[in-house]
Amino acid sequence: MTTAADIDHLIARVALGDRSAFSKLYDATSAKLFGVALRVLNNTASAEDVLQETFMKIWRYADRYASNGMSPMTWLITIARNTAIDRLRATKQTSDIADVEDRVAASGPTPEQSAVAGSEAKRIVGCLDQLPDDRRAAVRGAYLQGESYADLAAQFDVPLNTMRTWLRRSLLALRECMTQ
Repeated sequence: MTTAADIDHLIARVALGDRSAFSKLYDATSAKLFGVALRVLNNTASAEDVLQETFMKIWRYADRYASNGMSPMTWLITIARNTAIDRLRATKQTSDIADVEDRVAASGPTPEQSAVAGSEAKRIVGCLDQLPDDRRAAVRGAYLQGESYADLAAQFDVPLNTMRTWLRRSLLALRECMTQ
């Protein structure tokens, strides 16, 4: 799986004219960008054309990309979306473009989704706090920091199957807490 940092690095290498990096960037992001174009155009052939045009723009303008803490995928998706909308404008009546707003969701959650997510996050933290310290640390290590079960077992000096049991029981306790 390609991380945001990997994509950021690939864009920087593309800006220097690295064809290998461009190929890797295409492999890592083309499916997502094709989906964006397809959502706007609702036509596979046109979306494929837009994808090609998008990557030509990425090659041409990679030196303009500024890594400012935002996801590099946001920059790539914006190029794909704008290219698709430009294609739509060129082929359809202007009145049809208003329909695109219904098909293309804005990036990021809505204010309502953010409020619900914040409330759920507080509930999860409250439920995590009810777990014993070692179980809480193991759950955070496994599911928030991506540590393997074997690494956690070594860290807590318990057998691997014990760690699996801890995590399974902790998740069951969290689920029970969240349903209350």
